Amino acid sequence: MRYSSITDRLADLGSEKWALHIRARQMQSEGTDVIQLTIGEPDIPADPSLLAEAQRAMNAGRYRYSNGRGEPSVVKALTARYARRRPDVTAENVLCFPGTQTALFAVMLGLVEAGDGVLVGDPHYATYEGVVQSTGAHRVTVPLKPEHGFHMQAADLEKAITPKCRVLLLNTPHNPTGAVLTAQEIGEIGEVCRKHDLWIVCDEVYEELIFDATFASPFDNPDLAERTIVVSSISKSHAAPGFRSGWAIGPTEFASRLLPVSETMLFGVQPFIADMTAYALTHEIGTSAAMRSSFKARADLIVEHLSNVPGVRPLPPEAGMFILLDVVGTGLTGEAFAWALLEQEHVAVMPGSSFGVHATPYVRMSLTVPEEAIVEACRRIADLALRLVSRQERPA
Repeated sequence: MRYSSITDRLADLGSEKWALHIRARQMQSEGTDVIQLTIGEPDIPADPSLLAEAQRAMNAGRYRYSNGRGEPSVVKALTARYARRRPDVTAENVLCFPGTQTALFAVMLGLVEAGDGVLVGDPHYATYEGVVQSTGAHRVTVPLKPEHGFHMQAADLEKAITPKCRVLLLNTPHNPTGAVLTAQEIGEIGEVCRKHDLWIVCDEVYEELIFDATFASPFDNPDLAERTIVVSSISKSHAAPGFRSGWAIGPTEFASRLLPVSETMLFGVQPFIADMTAYALTHEIGTSAAMRSSFKARADLIVEHLSNVPGVRPLPPEAGMFILLDVVGTGLTGEAFAWALLEQEHVAVMPGSSFGVHATPYVRMSLTVPEEAIVEACRRIADLALRLVSRQERPA
């Protein structure tokens, strides 16, 4: 039987990237005590008020068909939220989707096609490669260098641009590095995008999980308004990943042209979830503040416990729910170290190779477990690192 080319383009870009996570879950189900530091699933529950609002909406019959743009309640809330950042925003700039991942997929489908290039920082979130290749476009790597704190540099972006490039897929605050771009850096990057007539698609899902830095976005720069599209959701900010509630905010013409694409894909999100999202966006809820505090404390714990361990080097994040650990000093790649850590010490982390070529020296540790589990994981990581370093130092 024959299949379309998308199945070939995505053949190795699905769950294979999460093979270690899947294996760790299997080990845990079989009774092994595994410390899970793989995925970004918050360890605190969604606020009870959100659950109550979703229940209220369901009881009121809010489970019928919606529309392609989004339910009026959430479109109004999103319009108000982004109009505070840029006063020209109206409901005509808003499109709702079930989660950031769906928003990214639809947006990319509306901007590029076979033969086009999409510039992506490397390291990058694990699904970006698949989102790009699903359209037939190809990924063009912009190296994010540790000596710059993994902040994309305008000079590196310009150097990477080819005549085929149409879009810059930007992510700030960044996953997996936790880097937060400054307004000056974004201005310099935006100038390069203007020069080369590039769209900027900015994934801002970690906007509310910044530790000490200041959030900045190309969306807030009037000079970049005509070319910037923001995607985000309540998954991280409100500890509600399973509700799948996200959005894209962009120029009016973009939203108008993408609307039929959205309608063809799914024709609306669940009204009761939309109402809950509207409630989340219009009420003061302390979830993100609590997570910011705990994630920062846990990152600091990892730095404290692993900074002096031979062979490994923690790289403190500026935001988010992850921290990178440089393991090149152990003599292993991030992939090999992660599997050895799971098999020998029963700690599950994500191999850096899941996040791009430039992430191969690293593993990514999630900050979404209690402090005592973080400390125990650090102890086990140190034990493995010391064994590996000792093995390197033995005479042949």
